[in-house]
Amino acid sequence: MNLFVIAGMVGPWQVVIIVFALVLLFGGKKIPELMKGLGQGMKEFKKATGTEDKEKDTDEKDSKEK
Repeated sequence: MNLFVIAGMVGPWQVVIIVFALVLLFGGKKIPELMKGLGQGMKEFKKATGTEDKEKDTDEKDSKEK
């Protein structure tokens, strides 16, 4: 139980350590490219799920009209 409480809380020092580790692993120039790719991936995911919802709504309207 104690381990869960400690692991669940992220403090400022943990964030600093994570950022430092990322800079060491990927380098300062590579991080913006990684974040850009992550943002584009999230954008595409939202776009795909939004399209699916629109198609579902359109199908429901069509079936109600018949």
